[in-house]
Amino acid sequence: MASPSTQNTFNSIRTSIKKREFKPIYLLMGEESYYIDELVDLLSKTVLTEAEKDFNMLTFYGVDSDVNNIIASARRFPMMSEYQLIIVKEAQLLDKLELFDIYAKNPMPSTILVLTYMHGKIDSRKAVVKNISKVGLVFESKHLYDNQIPSFITQYLRDKGVSIDEKSSILLADHVGNDLSKLIQELKKLEVAVSSQKTKRITSELIELNVGISKDFNNFELTTAVAQKDVYQVNRIIDYFDRNPKDNPIMVTITVMFNYFSNLLECYWLPRKDEQSVMKTLNIGNAFFAKDYMVGLRNYNAMKVTEIISLLRTYDAKSKGIDNSSSTHGQLLKELMYKILH
Repeated sequence: MASPSTQNTFNSIRTSIKKREFKPIYLLMGEESYYIDELVDLLSKTVLTEAEKDFNMLTFYGVDSDVNNIIASARRFPMMSEYQLIIVKEAQLLDKLELFDIYAKNPMPSTILVLTYMHGKIDSRKAVVKNISKVGLVFESKHLYDNQIPSFITQYLRDKGVSIDEKSSILLADHVGNDLSKLIQELKKLEVAVSSQKTKRITSELIELNVGISKDFNNFELTTAVAQKDVYQVNRIIDYFDRNPKDNPIMVTITVMFNYFSNLLECYWLPRKDEQSVMKTLNIGNAFFAKDYMVGLRNYNAMKVTEIISLLRTYDAKSKGIDNSSSTHGQLLKELMYKILH
């Protein structure tokens, strides 16, 4: 999961690149490919003009490249340009990656070397990481926390000149999760949908039309109904889920419920159970996101919440076939919701 600073660090690097404040070496590594791809794309658009790229931009791939050849290319001078740009993709597949440690001790100031190390990271204690960080930039791209996704959606769309209301950003976050590549695909659909509008604003109605999420029957509305102990609304939503299982898999619903009640349990140990304390403890940036926890604190006690968390683990196992030979996912969800509410 991500450090809360992942997005901020990405933004600061992006700002520096746009100002043409380049580093001689960039080591971009981590589990979340979105931020790495965005920074590489920005560097490829910013460092060189289109005319300069013909002679001064090289791309290597870790699977079939040699570190010594890459270093030799990095040590050459650019042709009719201030810089040359060398991008090494999938650097984790290179043999003898540690040889970049030697280059990092004396890098060419006119070369910008970008190493992308995907789906993992290099131990920060290794000399190659330490020496790159002294002269260049080391960035670890981590997955965002689930509760950071709504703010990511809002910021991403704001950068595109599109606004979105708070409920809609949560709706998308709950539906897609923290897979940013998948999320960006959905956001691009919505960008196209509002492209002809004078005021480009995304609403839950627009999401229902273009992404296929019901604005009334979804995990966000289910969480609110469960928090309020609104039995009628909970039953309406899970009946809809039962009729549309492909778009509303039980595993996602259980995960959303588990996250809600785990967070709610944490709130019981607060000295003060006011809105500001809840927001601070759960790292919630807007009071809109805290309302379900304030309602939940009134409607459930800590012992019941502990019991519910245990139930969620049990039904997660049952949904995967453990101690369950005949019940459908719809039946399991109805049983689970009855036990949560009573």
